[in-house]
Amino acid sequence: MESMDSASASPPLSATATAPDGFEAFDLHCVRHDRTLFAGLGFKLAPGQILQIEGPNGSGKTSLLRMLCGLLLPAQGEVRWRGVDIQEQRTEFLADVAYVGHLHGIKEDLTPRENLRMAQALGRARRTITLDQALEKVGLYGFEDLPARTLSAGQRRPCRAGPPADIGCHLWVLDEPFTALDRTGKALIESLLEMHSHNGGIAVLTTHQPVELTQCALLSLQLAA
Repeated sequence: MESMDSASASPPLSATATAPDGFEAFDLHCVRHDRTLFAGLGFKLAPGQILQIEGPNGSGKTSLLRMLCGLLLPAQGEVRWRGVDIQEQRTEFLADVAYVGHLHGIKEDLTPRENLRMAQALGRARRTITLDQALEKVGLYGFEDLPARTLSAGQRRPCRAGPPADIGCHLWVLDEPFTALDRTGKALIESLLEMHSHNGGIAVLTTHQPVELTQCALLSLQLAA
């Protein structure tokens, strides 16, 4: 794993000299309840790169991911997608980003097939595989017509992680994507990440578990306690 500098560093952290088609953060500051969680955070990611945000509980990992999705405004700094501040292109940016948070984020009374179809309708719908192929890819083929509430926690997580792979979002932001997954489920998400990277996608994730990627490089950004 290639490591970046501390999140408290003031210059933007960069894996490449420039990322005109990529994802960038500049001088991000996060203040919650009069406490500064991080300051001067920056990075540049080019297509095909994956960044793991690391740090202890309370260091601001989830807050950072929400900033990167435009769900939380930074106290200072900006996030750029393809060279433009995401606040200036919200519609276009939101159609290109898939965010998977702590919660499953699925409709419990809908089936996995219906949840995927709804995700397609909300996204850019630039899909290259069928619904059945997407369900098989996340290990839910055979469960596609059961209400999501009847699935186990380990099955619901891939159900939520499936839409990004299906609807073709260029940017994935994943908060603890391996929660409640067994070894097989974890390997499945890792294979989706590698496929996403191979196709020129960008991903940012947090996890307390080791990420095992063999076909692409994994960058790391450490948040201080």
